[in-house]
Amino acid sequence: MRPRNFGVRVHDQQKATEGFTLYSPLWGQQANLMNMNGEIVHQWELPGYPGGYARLLPNGNLFYAASTDDGPPFKGGAKGGLIREVDWNNNVVMEYRDDWQHHDVRKLPNDNILYAGWEMMPEETAGKVKGGVPGTELPEGIVSDFVKEVTPQGQVVWEWHAHSDMDVEKYEMHPLCPRRVFAWCNTTFPLDNGDVLISLRQINLVAIIDRETKKFKWERHDDNWGHQHDCQMLPNGNIMLFANGMNTLAPHPCSFITEFDPDTNETIWEYRDDPSTYFYSHHISGAERLPSGNTLICEGSFGRLFEVTPEKEIVWEFINPEFADTFFGETANWIFRAFRYTPDSSEIGGRV
Repeated sequence: MRPRNFGVRVHDQQKATEGFTLYSPLWGQQANLMNMNGEIVHQWELPGYPGGYARLLPNGNLFYAASTDDGPPFKGGAKGGLIREVDWNNNVVMEYRDDWQHHDVRKLPNDNILYAGWEMMPEETAGKVKGGVPGTELPEGIVSDFVKEVTPQGQVVWEWHAHSDMDVEKYEMHPLCPRRVFAWCNTTFPLDNGDVLISLRQINLVAIIDRETKKFKWERHDDNWGHQHDCQMLPNGNIMLFANGMNTLAPHPCSFITEFDPDTNETIWEYRDDPSTYFYSHHISGAERLPSGNTLICEGSFGRLFEVTPEKEIVWEFINPEFADTFFGETANWIFRAFRYTPDSSEIGGRV
């Protein structure tokens, strides 16, 4: 249902985490920094649609990917291609281009760039892909994912390829997923030791890639997640992710946030709405654990950002009022991810 009220709808000043929220409407061409009242206090114009989000760096610069016209032989949401770091006044500090980049891109502490990309899967390997909807391959074949770390000058210093570093036959695609892409990486979360935590949407899998062997040193598959997004390792060592809840056996589609211990898979914390169907985004979306212990949630396909306490009380809520045309032939106010920065953070640094 299209929302009827936009902007900030809830703000508990005693319980909400004070700060500024950065979001990039997926079908707009800007990154917005807003205060707790929903007022835009700073804005950066982007040269294309976000691919799929922007974030502030510790030096206060904006880091993002924007869509380019070239790339894979299909239209996919959160496609980027142009990776940039810009200063507060939108002056370009660094630029790198890979037209097949999509979904996630990170600036590493060593100034290198970690990102997910697509590539055509070799025909021999494509023949081993199991599952998915029969006959939905692209005319060109099947696209698969890679993850690369490159220097700001574009030198590749590390790379991982799904078609060669995974046992493709072991991981069957969900039967309702088109076979055009295996396995649709939507998150590349760098770990302190150089390993990478990834989310593979089409096979309902999160895994840690060993930097040295390029094999999975840990993995978990759960069809109940329903094509999850935004897996991340928290400072306490737990993993948190946005479980979209699409194509599951649940009686009613719903999303949830789950935090679990990767050693035992025990659920440590979870957020669901009541009734559960009041919280549902079948794609995109994410969550961020805030310094206060609260969690900022992005219900992407509804354009809704909201903050909950550990006790699951909603203490801040915003709905994006900006609707724009999509390449699906409809309008949407989608947001891929959002981030909250406290006033005393280095990212804000007294600039607003």
